[in-house]
Amino acid sequence: YYWTQALRRTAGPHALRLFPSLDQAAECVHERSVLGTLPTLARLALLHAANGSPYPLLNHLGSRFDVFHASHQLLRPPRNTCVTATLYDLTCWLVPRLHSASNVAMARKFAQRVLQRAAGIIAISENTRDDAVRVLGLDGRRIAVIYPGVAEAFFTAAPARRRKPYVLFVGTIEPRKNVAAILDAWALLPAARREEYDLVVAGSPGWGDPTVMARLRSGLPGVHYLGYVPEEELPALTRGAAAFVYPSLYEGFGLPVAQAMAAQVPVVTSNLSCLPEVAGPGGLFVDPRSPGELRDALHSLLGSASLRQQLGAAGARRAALYHWDTCAQQSWRFFQSVAGG
Repeated sequence: YYWTQALRRTAGPHALRLFPSLDQAAECVHERSVLGTLPTLARLALLHAANGSPYPLLNHLGSRFDVFHASHQLLRPPRNTCVTATLYDLTCWLVPRLHSASNVAMARKFAQRVLQRAAGIIAISENTRDDAVRVLGLDGRRIAVIYPGVAEAFFTAAPARRRKPYVLFVGTIEPRKNVAAILDAWALLPAARREEYDLVVAGSPGWGDPTVMARLRSGLPGVHYLGYVPEEELPALTRGAAAFVYPSLYEGFGLPVAQAMAAQVPVVTSNLSCLPEVAGPGGLFVDPRSPGELRDALHSLLGSASLRQQLGAAGARRAALYHWDTCAQQSWRFFQSVAGG
């Protein structure tokens, strides 16, 4: 949603069309389709027909455009134009146990049918690009690193008000996000620190973590599980946090970390995958498999207002890299180069 908005703002002499037959959505909606029931079903039917057909059903579209950028839902893009795609991460290859079997199968089909033949690929971090070369054997010369953006509301949000200062996690409750380690680390903090701060967890239940969900819903003292938080409420919730914790086991970019830094919130995150690249000087980095190391970082950060201020300011400077208009301008240059100028 934000990328296509920015692509249109920065289009200049270029033009953007959305497949299948979409105008720009009026708002960013996660809970439902941006269209009515029948138009949604018709478009899903076209998508499934294109994926299931042995023939390139979308060639009638390809002949009308210089570049067709395929999402991960589309396995058979047109064969008569330049095809590009975005590569988010290699989790389905590097840590398949942290995904459902259907996710892994779909990712591998997309790599085989789209990524291997794409004229160009956008990787959302240097780490993702390096993994793609190493794991998939892709030619690095075909891959451009373009960081995604953060919604402007995170840069300007006023803080949400809660009864006590709080540490925040935002993300789907699934194995890769490692929420169990947050709960373990929180329990290891000194009682006085837990009395001073709350732990707030925001995110929809995902798959594979029934034990974590049970812990979140069990009424742990000082732990507040909000469930899904609407898009428009996230900036204020993020800006109001004393610290942001994100010990993910693998990320392609880690958008919640970038959002926290844009909101001037100090970050504790993993020393794995792209997270040191994305957070830079705005983060404290820990081994996500060590609740004790995570506890120590939280204890240090929550006990020092000067450290929180220092990391928050450094993170805000780092987040200046992550604006959607910057991403869109780089994307148009990428599309031009793929299309031969």
